[in-house]
Amino acid sequence: MAASFLEKAPQASSDSDHPLRLVFVVPLGNSVESFGRRFDIDVYTIFNMTEVSTPLWSGANPPLPGTSGKVRPGVEVRLVDANDCEIVQGEVGELIVRTDRPWGMNSGYTDNPEATAAAWRNGWFHTGDLFRRNEDGDYFFVDRLKDAIRRRGENISSFEIEIEALAHPLVQEAAAIGVPSPDTEEEVLICVAPISGTSIDPADLLKFLVPRMAYYMVPRFVRIVAELPKTPTAKVMKQMLRTEGITADTWDRHAAGFDLRTTGPSIPH
Repeated sequence: MAASFLEKAPQASSDSDHPLRLVFVVPLGNSVESFGRRFDIDVYTIFNMTEVSTPLWSGANPPLPGTSGKVRPGVEVRLVDANDCEIVQGEVGELIVRTDRPWGMNSGYTDNPEATAAAWRNGWFHTGDLFRRNEDGDYFFVDRLKDAIRRRGENISSFEIEIEALAHPLVQEAAAIGVPSPDTEEEVLICVAPISGTSIDPADLLKFLVPRMAYYMVPRFVRIVAELPKTPTAKVMKQMLRTEGITADTWDRHAAGFDLRTTGPSIPH
């Protein structure tokens, strides 16, 4: 998110006038080359949690948009299903981790044996994060298990929706969540904060998103906010957004008569 703020700030002759020469960008967006060139830096990316010790990292200026890097030496990782069985190459699974040296990671949660047992079941630490892996061993973050959205039989990555929304020139922040649907499972709601001094038209945002994603991922609801709620560590508080749900100021493309078929190929909606 910080990189998005910098990238959308007005360009200045002083953009490269700083002591930094190496930065980690997480998540990695689609404009690594232009970002590095503008600020005269090498860009790296990683995957990390408080509980683990950076199991994935990249080289400088990774060419694959959205990558989280490859497995570093000293770490073993697997992608598994809900039963801890390894998934088929190319499918999405939960990332589980262990190290080849003792005490290289956390050993549990203080005074919480139930959480420790759940996280460390079968001798592997369960990150709660969904990934996919390509044939070259590059890992791509898909979503938090708890943040994945289920709509009409389709599993949807809130992260992928957010990345595409952030590509819009007027979107400063974005958070996609699932909200209860009266018809089936969940519908997609995206909350966006515009760049200061600008405004976003929900219909224009959807027109921007339609060609960039599968039809079933296109949000039904759009909520414009001044700023997304965050924790003291700057993480978006999605649970607060879920609790608030569909507010009075939330735009509904069904109610607005917005038809996906008029903005792209003829597709069901």
